[in-house]
Amino acid sequence: MQLRTTIKPGDIGAVIRLHGILYAQEYQLDQTFEGYVAAGMGEFIKTYNPATDCLWLAEKDDQIVGSIAIVGQPNRMAQLRWFLVHPDARGGLGRELLRAAVQFCHDHAFKSVFLWTVSELHVAAHLYTQAGFVKTEQKTHHIWGKERTEERYDLVL
Repeated sequence: MQLRTTIKPGDIGAVIRLHGILYAQEYQLDQTFEGYVAAGMGEFIKTYNPATDCLWLAEKDDQIVGSIAIVGQPNRMAQLRWFLVHPDARGGLGRELLRAAVQFCHDHAFKSVFLWTVSELHVAAHLYTQAGFVKTEQKTHHIWGKERTEERYDLVL
């Protein structure tokens, strides 16, 4: 397993595809979720600034099996996005990716980092709370094919 932060042609598409497939299989999110990920990642790569942004990619046998990103926001805030680990690579990689992202925020003097997730992602929520994140908001509405509860987690640095 290799972890890298260099972004090569095809990486963005691979991360979008992985999100679309895995979230459909595991949580029944529909194709509109993949479109949401594609739109966000498209903006991210167009405005990418290594002083405030970072994308970590986990590779195994030349295939992307995990990702996480930090997207710099105004007022020294950061947003954690696109955190995903393929089932074949689970068992510690998620913690490693999350640790790298939070460390990046510390190293780049962010005041806080936040993320949005859905309530079905229990393992991810456990990792967030172990890392010190606190759930600060939730809203239930029809999104990505059915009624879901989105949750916001914040970490003050």
